Amino acid sequence: MQDDVYRYNKDRWEALVEADALFTRPMLDLDTEKARAYLGLERLGLPGDLAGRKVLCLAGGGGQQSAAFALLGADVTVLDISSGQLERDRSAAEHYGVGIRTIQGDMRDLSALDESSFDLVWHPYSLTFVPDSRIVFREVARVVARGGHYYLMCANPFFAGLTHDSWNGEGYTLKLPYTDEAEASYPDQDWVYDRKAPGRVISEPREYTQTLSRIVNSLTGEGFVLTLLSEVRGDYPGAEPGSWSHFTGVAPPWLEFVWQYRPGIVGG
Repeated sequence: MQDDVYRYNKDRWEALVEADALFTRPMLDLDTEKARAYLGLERLGLPGDLAGRKVLCLAGGGGQQSAAFALLGADVTVLDISSGQLERDRSAAEHYGVGIRTIQGDMRDLSALDESSFDLVWHPYSLTFVPDSRIVFREVARVVARGGHYYLMCANPFFAGLTHDSWNGEGYTLKLPYTDEAEASYPDQDWVYDRKAPGRVISEPREYTQTLSRIVNSLTGEGFVLTLLSEVRGDYPGAEPGSWSHFTGVAPPWLEFVWQYRPGIVGG
């Protein structure tokens, strides 16, 4: 599905890899204890015994989650739009002496993967990079095994497009309508490039709003049952209003979901 959305995301992420942005740096100091703590499986209510379990890191390249799962004994596949990100997954795997499978592709098209082939689909922040989340959920439902789990982290739908720069002296001003597929863009935060400034101009993230009703109703319609919902927020007492730290405590920017695929129970 190499449309304008695909091309924009691919070009941006290749540029982020070149700039060594935060999300592109492999984790090379893990052991099994650190890997387990990083993933937070117990907190999420997910099975802790990963030996031999098949895990798909969906749009999650960069050598972070894939390395952690592989160290815990999982059979790991990574699908990502960026060849540079996937190269970092392979580098991390080589560093630890583990094996992973990498596939370059779009999260909206998982035809390269077998049906009902994964025990866990792990989907970090990326859902808002495509306009229609329902396409992604349909693909996930096809590749996850019955009884398997789908971890999804995404933007809090109520605060899409909002950042600390929206401070007006009294609060953070919402400007975007609460609807599906409205395009949003904002500058990358300074901490994305905390090691060095990018050597060239990198396009801002192009994101699309997703309402909570579409996310929840689409996934239940595909046969998923919600087992956990967590609001991810900061905790920085005394943070300066208008700063990123203060903003994340006032308006939780992200949500985490854990879904179990149980078709026939609800919806699908």
